[in-house]
Amino acid sequence: MQPVTMYTGLFCPYCSMAKKLLATVGVTEIKEIRVDQNPADFAEMQQLSGQRSIPQIFIGDTHVGGFTDLYALHQKGELEHLLNP
Repeated sequence: MQPVTMYTGLFCPYCSMAKKLLATVGVTEIKEIRVDQNPADFAEMQQLSGQRSIPQIFIGDTHVGGFTDLYALHQKGELEHLLNP
């Protein structure tokens, strides 16, 4: 299974929903980077994703986007293929 990295914040409902969705498809480990605790992590997230909102989700080297993007991949049946190439 591809590694999952998620840039998150403490009071982020979309971050929680993304974690729950990933758990339903068998993801047991998420490298969580809290951008609210370290400005350098926030800057890194912006550089990698081009976005300022959280969550920003990466599966392997692929930038998925936020929760709505993750959910859309799941609805199309493409999330599992991305996780298990």
